[in-house]
Amino acid sequence: MTSRDLVLARLRAALAAAPPTVPDRAAAAYRRHGDLPPGDPELLDLLARRLTDYRAEVHRVAASAVADTVTGILAAAGASAVVVPPGLPADWRPGDIEVVVDDDLPAVRLARLDAVVTAAAVAVAETGTIVLDAAADQGRRVISLLPDLHVCVVRPGQVVATVPEGVARLTPGRPLTWISGPSATSDIELNRVEGVHGPRRLHVVVTDR
Repeated sequence: MTSRDLVLARLRAALAAAPPTVPDRAAAAYRRHGDLPPGDPELLDLLARRLTDYRAEVHRVAASAVADTVTGILAAAGASAVVVPPGLPADWRPGDIEVVVDDDLPAVRLARLDAVVTAAAVAVAETGTIVLDAAADQGRRVISLLPDLHVCVVRPGQVVATVPEGVARLTPGRPLTWISGPSATSDIELNRVEGVHGPRRLHVVVTDR
């Protein structure tokens, strides 16, 4: 038996006698959410709570009210110009503001724009995470990182319970951006700093069916 085999055998023996690392109550809740179908109202509520915990702002609106909601968000933020991916639905685009369609705009130009509006690939309710996969309605990863405000529209059918469900919906090899609230980090003294490597403000517009 090699030293490696000996170490692994000891680890297996120790773990076999250890209690479960996930409390039974948490595991039961995870399984309960995992039994819910995509877009279930309980999942939408859970996603909204998780995103709010992460300091994102959540807007629950009718599908027909997306453009008006996005326009209101941008107006309240004082945005004067917004970038959108080329495949963003036309009826989601804001009015009364300059809309710039990304056609490989240089980073310096993107950084001068006030906001970005995108769709999403999937959202995970359990973790409050939104995933972008660079599809036509989400655009290049860079456009969701440089503007200071990100408005992301999520359809109810895209909201799943758990991370494994979300991963199963994604295409391997696509560039993925996982978003859980506004961009934030902290220093050694745990002072929170937002906007270091992405937007300081995140608004999530969740539509109805």
